[in-house]
Amino acid sequence: MSVQKRSGPAQNGTHRRRALRLRRYRYVGFTRRVWHRRAVFLLGAIFVGLAAVAFAELSDKAQALYGYILTEWRWLPFVMTPLGFMALAYVTARWFPAAAGSGIPQVIAARASRDPAHRQRLLGLQTTLAKIVMTALALVVGASVGREGPTVQVGASVMFAVASFAGIGRHNGLVLAGSAAGIAAAFNAPIAGILFAIEELAKSFAGRINDIVIASVAIAGGVSWLILGNYAYFGEVSAKMIVAADWAAVPICAALGGIMGGLFSLSLITITRRPPEFIATLRRNPTVFAGICGLIVAVLSVATAGYASGNGYGQTRAGLLLGEHLPFWYGPSKLVTTMLSSASGIPGGLFSPSLAVGSGLGSMLTPVITFVDPRALMLLMTVGYFAAVVQSPLTAVVIVMEMTSDRNMVIPLMATALLAAGISRLISREPLYHALAHAFAPRPQEARSSLQ
Repeated sequence: MSVQKRSGPAQNGTHRRRALRLRRYRYVGFTRRVWHRRAVFLLGAIFVGLAAVAFAELSDKAQALYGYILTEWRWLPFVMTPLGFMALAYVTARWFPAAAGSGIPQVIAARASRDPAHRQRLLGLQTTLAKIVMTALALVVGASVGREGPTVQVGASVMFAVASFAGIGRHNGLVLAGSAAGIAAAFNAPIAGILFAIEELAKSFAGRINDIVIASVAIAGGVSWLILGNYAYFGEVSAKMIVAADWAAVPICAALGGIMGGLFSLSLITITRRPPEFIATLRRNPTVFAGICGLIVAVLSVATAGYASGNGYGQTRAGLLLGEHLPFWYGPSKLVTTMLSSASGIPGGLFSPSLAVGSGLGSMLTPVITFVDPRALMLLMTVGYFAAVVQSPLTAVVIVMEMTSDRNMVIPLMATALLAAGISRLISREPLYHALAHAFAPRPQEARSSLQ
């Protein structure tokens, strides 16, 4: 007679205790992994903030040096600027191809890439150091570039390096957080950093933004705030639209900003990706093409007493904060030098110059649209043109709001940005940064090797 083994209360209790122990061990291990990952994010965010501050200081000194050169030796840019463009374009193409241009297309390409070696080329520390140094040199020789776009690549690169050092294999979230932290620290605009990560860098990732990205933005912005102070990028602007008639400026600024920003994006995409035969012939020798771009920039810079060079921060601040009328030629000349600087292949960003172009176009309208506060008109044009260039209207609105500490213009700014971005999309179907990212995609042989 066989004896059937029965499970009594004691045996059931043993099973329950064993299951609880296993669950607890799994929970502890999970928690350790999570906190290890979060510690890497937070440490990386601190480094991003420090890098952004150092980059800002270096860029300011570089731009001041060009101003000094232009004052003391007015004709020197005719030689220095084209030769500087040629040298920067050659060094970039020869040794640091991933450092060319803004930096945001590189981040987009890195997030889309499945090849670790390709990501390393786009976000390696060697590329980042080259980006910082050569963007500063571009400002020294009079290029119309900014540091904010490159700071996005710097932030992504720093976070990528910290994650690689810590042995974290999945980098997409880290790259996204580093990019957002870079924007936050560059503009002292934390909310804009988060929105930029959602709207521009991660259009398919919009519903999954998490506390790590927000924490990275907060810490990088906090580091910048501790060192540079709690400042508004352009100062505290107090512009208002008082009566209903003032709203007539919204569709005007949206239309002009949308058309000009859309044409700028379309032209830059065409020059870099689908150039007409004449430009394609010039671009066969990138160094010579960069020199031609530099010569035209030098002519416009000398003719405008330096207004057309640099990031445009001083002129934009004077217009928005003090209500100063900018010369009528400022907006168009700044647009041309920004286009040429970007097309030449040298490192440098579009954010600040685009804001400057927008403020210049707004200042052009002030003698015509006299019933609106000039500062309000310039704000509307700034956000309209910027939203049209990047086709990220929410980011444009929040960046301008946080840079000016102005909450009086929220609704008009939103309406202008949305309309301008919509008009821009009719002109340039593909967003600028995503179109430029194709140049940094892995080559076919690299893509095949990554799949093997």
